[in-house]
Amino acid sequence: MRRSVLLIAAIATEVTATLALRASHDDSWWLIVVVAGYLGAFLLLTAVLRAGMAVGVAYGIWGASGTAATAILAAGIFGDPFTWPIAAGIALIVGGVLLVEFGSRPRPEPGGAR
Repeated sequence: MRRSVLLIAAIATEVTATLALRASHDDSWWLIVVVAGYLGAFLLLTAVLRAGMAVGVAYGIWGASGTAATAILAAGIFGDPFTWPIAAGIALIVGGVLLVEFGSRPRPEPGGAR
């Protein structure tokens, strides 16, 4: 549970920083949010790894979820394009994240032994 909360916070922080990077094209003060956001995202991702999540799982979910969330939010906030191919790509990202998450769980041993 703790790992999931930390990972969600890392994703949200990274997405905020990326959206602020886009906003900084008009107002350079957003660069403060960019730097703080990326620093926070990497610190939170480090905490996720220290909490025991495998690096491939954590990084895969972080990167893919951040990409999908950024595309969706940028379309709403900045009017970036959101086409059917983009929506299909995001659906594939979500499917990939689910496969990585469920594939990373250890299988129970036969007979209930651990």
